[in-house]
Amino acid sequence: MSHSPPSASRGTVYIVGSGPGDLDLLTLRAARLIGEADAIVYDHLIADGVLELARPDAERIYAGKESSNHSVPQAELNRMLVRLARSGKAVVRLKGGDPFVFGRGGEEIEALVASGIPFEVVPGVTAAAGCAAYAGIPLTHRDHAQAVAFATGHLKDGTINLDWPSLARPRQTVVFYMGVGGLSEICRQLMAHGLPAEHPAAVVQNGTTRRQRVLTANLATLPAKVAAAGIRSPALIIVGTVVRLQSTLAWFPRPGSDEVKD
Repeated sequence: MSHSPPSASRGTVYIVGSGPGDLDLLTLRAARLIGEADAIVYDHLIADGVLELARPDAERIYAGKESSNHSVPQAELNRMLVRLARSGKAVVRLKGGDPFVFGRGGEEIEALVASGIPFEVVPGVTAAAGCAAYAGIPLTHRDHAQAVAFATGHLKDGTINLDWPSLARPRQTVVFYMGVGGLSEICRQLMAHGLPAEHPAAVVQNGTTRRQRVLTANLATLPAKVAAAGIRSPALIIVGTVVRLQSTLAWFPRPGSDEVKD
């Protein structure tokens, strides 16, 4: 699809990932589109300061999408994107992380296609990659993990009914999005399906930002440690022996900074 701006009579929707939180991880394409947009429909988990890149006259519409608290229902949001584009606007649908990794980008594009609305997808650094990197936890490592899996800890129907046998395989790293509320059940299921109680696990809260916190433990002790530390969403759960490398490879926050560190 062409990168040229839409005509005045026919709008375009740009599904844009803003990355995991650090504004410096925003792509150049994303920054350019945000600065040109007539309207920006944004989620809760967008990079700090990203809206400051928008034109002063750009319409800003908050769409929510916090865990279990969707301020704008998905069907209504889809209709909004169609309506804004049909009015001739260049619309940026701004999401945290990457639009195609638990970002509902596919659902929104289906609605755009059904309505004949032109669109473009601008990928972002997904939270698993960004938060793991800033936490000092490599997702893959020749001595630890030859595979990596992303899973959601909060399904559409509110359950955590996942393919536990595949997620509990050894020599892989598993990253759970939106899973802090179900952390105890996640750890219990992984142990019930074969992983040992001492299998390393970590939680990264507010990854890549000045508020980042990293807590490491194992499957048996992680839920209690997270509860004691008061960690809440937004946070990722990382399970795998790569977590053992965190104390050696941690580099963020940088020495002399005032970021939070557990």
